[in-house]
Amino acid sequence: MKEKVFKTLEEQITILTNKNLQIDDIDYAEKILLRENYFFLMGYRHLFMQKENRHSFIDNAEFREVYALFSFDRQLRNIIFKNILIIENNAKSIFSYVLSQKHGYKEKEYLKPSSYNQSPEKVKQVNDLLRKMKRQINVNGRQHEATKHYLDNYGYIPLWVVVKVLSFGITSELYTVMKRADQEEIANKFQISVENLLAFLPILSNYRNLCAHEDILYDHKTQKVIPDNKYLEYLNIPRIDGEFVYGKGDVFSVVIIFKYLLYQDDFRMFMNEINYEIEHLSGVLHSISIENVLDRMGFPNNYRSLLDID
Repeated sequence: MKEKVFKTLEEQITILTNKNLQIDDIDYAEKILLRENYFFLMGYRHLFMQKENRHSFIDNAEFREVYALFSFDRQLRNIIFKNILIIENNAKSIFSYVLSQKHGYKEKEYLKPSSYNQSPEKVKQVNDLLRKMKRQINVNGRQHEATKHYLDNYGYIPLWVVVKVLSFGITSELYTVMKRADQEEIANKFQISVENLLAFLPILSNYRNLCAHEDILYDHKTQKVIPDNKYLEYLNIPRIDGEFVYGKGDVFSVVIIFKYLLYQDDFRMFMNEINYEIEHLSGVLHSISIENVLDRMGFPNNYRSLLDID
């Protein structure tokens, strides 16, 4: 097996120039490579590589362009992350309200299997999920002031407080094991269908984890997809073999989920922030077009029209 060895900044620059990447300011490039890491920065090289030779950059590709895409993705992660956190908080609040009202708010009640779907195909999942919840409560319960306060003063943590220590992944899975009536009541509060919410939550959880770990986001695809919807129809998204080519399990699918779940003002602010970052990146790119980036993100050229749809 070939061994990877340490490369100095000067050697990293040489590797890049030998691969046809244009670097107009060596000192600037070395500073960026030192701060951002060659390996992580080159994760954004793919749009700039020749199709016939994947080890060589296209003509006129510039280091500043690669770094601009890297920086764009960082801003995109920040924007998407903060809006996922809004939805996560909304979901935890609504879940705890509905479950507390219908089944009780003490641990002996919300950790009771009978409070959830007891169909044969769900029993094992319910029991496994409740074990995960108990583990997170035991591990994290005394690390947060609110949960610690209830433990010290009341001996239990009410559900509307315990959601603070539950991961979004656990919260997302919790919805899948709720009784159908509870799922419907929660979905109604979001003004969407149960099927949509069942599809949206795991995708948001996936993107949340990606954002939190600073992985590449702009061209990320999830295995799960969102259902076909009126927004894809309105934007005239093309189809291949009957399937929409954009907006199913890509970054644009997250935008559509935000359209469903965020308040209108929050969604407008989100779109304005995204537009700003896209326009800024477009002004830096020379060897490729912004349409190349949008295509990787699953964004149709008319994505801004989402703001005009009720």
